Amino acid sequence: MSVTKRSALALVAAAALGLAAQVNAPTAPADPGADSQTDVAPAPGDGLQHNVTYRARADGTSRGAVVSYKIDDTNVNSDQPTLLPGATFEVNTVLSDPKLAGMTVSIEWPYGSNLHCEILVDDEIVAQADQFIAPRLFRVKDDPLYGTLQCGAALDSPMPDAPAQEAPPAEGAAPAAA
Repeated sequence: MSVTKRSALALVAAAALGLAAQVNAPTAPADPGADSQTDVAPAPGDGLQHNVTYRARADGTSRGAVVSYKIDDTNVNSDQPTLLPGATFEVNTVLSDPKLAGMTVSIEWPYGSNLHCEILVDDEIVAQADQFIAPRLFRVKDDPLYGTLQCGAALDSPMPDAPAQEAPPAEGAAPAAA
């Protein structure tokens, strides 16, 4: 064997030994005296992030459609898609508490349509609703939500940890004692 071949083999063997030593080296904690517990509070629910898919469909004349949905645990987003028959509006988001997933689908008066909505959490349907909205010549005065379909959790409900708002005292009522 030539000297060049021997030195090349020696270099390869040394590199392999060095790599093996680094791979098998034990890891040391950054601060051996530190406790392994973290100070971060877990998220509400089960502490996991959940993939949420919102789907909405209108089978009929549905101009002025508005789809509102929970974009995260505290915020609501709205879109104005063109919901033609056969077209489906779909949006994905991530929530830490899947019980907060909710959406509403509404169309403009005087149009009518079959509205359909569904909510999937981690690829499983957790809420689904269908409603026929009849076309109307006049606005419905006793039902302000006519033309609206709600699916899942209510979008306007307060957070469970939010403090309750006190109602203002009735006029002429005595002030509360402190």
